[in-house]
Amino acid sequence: MTKPVDLALYWLDHGRGLPEPAYQTEGAAGMDLCAAIEGELRIAPGRRALIPCGCIIAIPPGFEGQVRARSGLALKHGIAMPNAPGTIDSDYRGELKVILINLGDQDFVITRAMRIAQLVIAPVARAQLRIVPTADLLSATTRGVGGFGSTG
Repeated sequence: MTKPVDLALYWLDHGRGLPEPAYQTEGAAGMDLCAAIEGELRIAPGRRALIPCGCIIAIPPGFEGQVRARSGLALKHGIAMPNAPGTIDSDYRGELKVILINLGDQDFVITRAMRIAQLVIAPVARAQLRIVPTADLLSATTRGVGGFGSTG
C-alpha cells in the first residue's frame, strides 16, 4: 500500500456536523462527499444543480482531486455528473461543490448529509510541449490517425 496523501480539511459553517469525506471500504479508491444543504433540494429530470459539500481541502502540489459520480445513484436514479470527472486543482482553496444532473425520468431529492459523489486523489504529471515543424517528426504508432471507433 502506498503512503497516504496528507489533505488538510476545513469545515465551513454550513458543513459543520457532516460526516467527513471517508472511504467506505478498505479497497475503495474514492472518499464519499456529502451534501451540505438545509432541507431538501429537488432536481427535476433533465435539470442540473450545484451541490455544496461544506468544506475546503488543501490538495498538495503534484496531486489533483477527481470528483466522480456514485455508481449506485447513476444506476438507480440516473444521477450523473455532466463534467465527470470534475477536477480539483492543488491550488484551489474554495468550497468543494458537485455538479449533478438528473438523467432519470423522475424528480430526485437530495437531503443534508446524503452521499452525492466520490473524491479520488491522484498524481498529476505536468507536460512540457515541444513544437515540431512537421507531423512526420511525431513518433509513429500502429494506430496512426485512426480514431472514433477505428479499433472496432
